[in-house]
Amino acid sequence: MNAYYDEFLHMLDEEDKEGCVKFVLSKLESGKIDVINLYTKILEPSLNNMTCKLNEKTICVWKEHVRTSIVRTILECSYPYILKEINKNGIKQDKGRLVVVCPPEEHHEIGALMAADFFLMNGFDTIYVGSNTPKEDFIEAIDYIKPKYVDISITNYYNLIAAKNIIQEIKNTNKYQGEILVGGYAFNSNPDVYKQIGADRLLQTYQDIKSFGEEKHYEASL
Repeated sequence: MNAYYDEFLHMLDEEDKEGCVKFVLSKLESGKIDVINLYTKILEPSLNNMTCKLNEKTICVWKEHVRTSIVRTILECSYPYILKEINKNGIKQDKGRLVVVCPPEEHHEIGALMAADFFLMNGFDTIYVGSNTPKEDFIEAIDYIKPKYVDISITNYYNLIAAKNIIQEIKNTNKYQGEILVGGYAFNSNPDVYKQIGADRLLQTYQDIKSFGEEKHYEASL
């Protein structure tokens, strides 16, 4: 797997979008990697471990956006393989409806996209809303959709306050009875902050989401 990561990272550093997409799809098609390993062992590290060379400091944001755009395209191209895994393993979306959203001003959505796919592959009827969702629209949508779970993805630490406000409003305005989940890079330095903003559970990794799904399956069987 490390060899695949190194090869992919080289193309990503060169901003070779076509090469990156072809490389990933060929490995998925041949079965040499699956979606979970693609996301957790290749795509996630390639974003989290990005460094900017000294002579490129003035275009760091540019390069980050290009890299993110390439990874987003790969995620979208991987969706048929997610469906293939779901069908092959007989996974049913029977653990309840779940909405994945980013708070206002949160423009980083790759983590949210990955989380949405992870929830889908673990039996949740998942709706991905997107980045920078206006608070008023999201509150109205929660009241209309009535999901069993709401997952808020936060990358930028400064958006924790916005997430706290949304959580409070969901609970107060909608009398929401479901569980509010959170995850994202913003919790890496202080995982316990999820309690301070009013969330019920912090899910940071694929294994966290898988365990959460197993827990809900067990509860439903009682």
